[in-house]
Amino acid sequence: MTPVREHKPFVPPSVQMKEFTLRAVLLGLVMCVILGAANAYLGLRAGQTIAATYPAAVIGMAVLRIFKGSILEENIARTAGSIGESVAAGAIFTIPAFVISRSWLDFSPGTAYWKSTSLMMIGSVLGVLFVSLVRRVLVEDPDLPFPESVAASQIHKAGQMGAQAAKFLFYNMAFGAIVFLAGAFNGFATDKDWFFPIGRIGGTSLRLGAPGTRNALATGGVTVFSGPTVSPAYVGVGYVIGPALASLNFSGSILAWGLLIPLLMYFLGPQLKDFLPPNSTGDDSWLGIANGVWRFIVRPIAVGGMLTGAAYTLFRMRKALGAGLARAFHELKVGAAPHETTARTERYMSSRVVLLGIFVVFALMIILYASLSGGILAGSVAAIVMLIVGFCFATVSGYLVGVIGSSNNPISGLTLSTVIIAALLMVALGVKGTGGVIAVLGVAAVVCVSSAVAGELLQDFKVGYIIGGTPRSIQIVELIAVLVASAVMYFPLLVLHQGNINAGGIGFGDRALPAPQAGLMASLSQGIVGGDMAWPLIVAGILFGVALIMIGVRSPMLVAIGMYLPLGTTFAIFVGGLVRWVSDVLARRRDMNEAQKIRIESVGVLAASGLIAGEALMGLVTATFNFFAIRIPVIFKEPSYILGLGVLALLAITLIQVPLANAGRPEDPPPPAAIV
Repeated sequence: MTPVREHKPFVPPSVQMKEFTLRAVLLGLVMCVILGAANAYLGLRAGQTIAATYPAAVIGMAVLRIFKGSILEENIARTAGSIGESVAAGAIFTIPAFVISRSWLDFSPGTAYWKSTSLMMIGSVLGVLFVSLVRRVLVEDPDLPFPESVAASQIHKAGQMGAQAAKFLFYNMAFGAIVFLAGAFNGFATDKDWFFPIGRIGGTSLRLGAPGTRNALATGGVTVFSGPTVSPAYVGVGYVIGPALASLNFSGSILAWGLLIPLLMYFLGPQLKDFLPPNSTGDDSWLGIANGVWRFIVRPIAVGGMLTGAAYTLFRMRKALGAGLARAFHELKVGAAPHETTARTERYMSSRVVLLGIFVVFALMIILYASLSGGILAGSVAAIVMLIVGFCFATVSGYLVGVIGSSNNPISGLTLSTVIIAALLMVALGVKGTGGVIAVLGVAAVVCVSSAVAGELLQDFKVGYIIGGTPRSIQIVELIAVLVASAVMYFPLLVLHQGNINAGGIGFGDRALPAPQAGLMASLSQGIVGGDMAWPLIVAGILFGVALIMIGVRSPMLVAIGMYLPLGTTFAIFVGGLVRWVSDVLARRRDMNEAQKIRIESVGVLAASGLIAGEALMGLVTATFNFFAIRIPVIFKEPSYILGLGVLALLAITLIQVPLANAGRPEDPPPPAAIV
């Protein structure tokens, strides 16, 4: 049996240097707010967020080096800066659901701020406390690769590369911002839909607007196809997650728009409207009918697939969950060693302190849920469900981050399972109506924020483990950061929601601001509590997910999410994945060595992160314009999508050429960022 090699952190435990300083904490909090707001925008539009670890690491390193800060200070700043993304993810996946479900009729600060903030604060604090109980087991597990934690630690180690790395990030932030503004100003069209007729009706080609075709689909059909959305952020997301996961995500959209929707329209024909809610299609055009089928028939099937994916994830990590609980309760029994006799890298909050904090927050949860739902019974049950399910899913989230990184962490799938469990319990207890829906969504909001924060914190713990940071300092700065992020995250949501309304939309849930996960949470909670759930479609999706598992699909969750998201969004993400694949193929064909490939990957991820951040930040700017009813300039009244595709090609070329041009020479030593 091969002995396990002793872990040696980059900064040895015996070395004392500045770590938890005021400048590091303040810088981290600024990045926490900015990157959190940017991710709130991206999540509401695309249904996905991107890990803020990379930009936070680079920015923190670049700024603190001006003041001759230490690597441990940089780690503290990055830790605080990256957690805002997780609070944003939990918020945008659930808070808009209260508005979409009409549980909250008013989203103004006077009525919605304290409710939103309370849910986010409770969830984020619990996320920190939950994952603290299982930190050691998961962080020290040699079978968990923690890809993004390793990458972030490598950035910190690349001290002499700080200015160059920052250049790649900031230049592409500017590029992404310019491209997004050009699209927002109608310099080019960012989306395009096409209609393809299939078959003939009475000798007349089936085409949009042809006489007699609107209600005569029985012997013909139509396929609706959307081109990729011209979006630096979507392309950047696809580049970061890679071709395999981007392809899985896009495959769900192909199943939805290339198989299910055309088949349903072909066989059901004019009867389709009998299966859709009244006025749900908006109009009788092909696009209206197809969108109605997608929203009310295909999406519930996708929900079932997501539920299967979440259950499968829980099953796969059952051993790690048991080990984490056993370790936590063992420490509760015997106690933790005093800090004076413990190595610096082994100092962390004791399980006794953590469990006391969980008990206090649990008491506050009962009060909050009782206030939101209007009943003590519903509030108490919701708090108990949240405590049990929240801990399990926080641990699952941490485990998944250890396997695939926080960028790919399926938080929405875990939250879906929570919604189902909580809603069924509400029904069993006889809690119905708006109070029951609010209780269910309240549980979902806390679990979602808790799981997102737990995953990000475990990723930060791993970075600290590699670098040699003090776990207790990481825990304290995370608690400070999540409280700050929770206190301000409502305002980006308000700006985006009200700005969309002022621009002629309906706020959360329309095409410009789809908030897909929040819409899903709202429909699930309303359907189950109201007794009007499309269970046959849900069951079909569950069995579909089982089939995906049986044939060995890597992530059934991603396929189901692809069915749920707009085709243009997943198509653009797929383009980003293809760009990453082309870059890797070119690197192999040029016989580049391992050090050059590492440089290409590092530069590519930084460039993609810059594109994402650039669009997200400019998205907040344009939303602010709409919020204050300031007219956005219009370049062309009828912008060209062909020109937009040219811009998309330019984005792809940039993400290929910039990393390849900075691969370095074969004889150059590996970059410091590659040394783990």
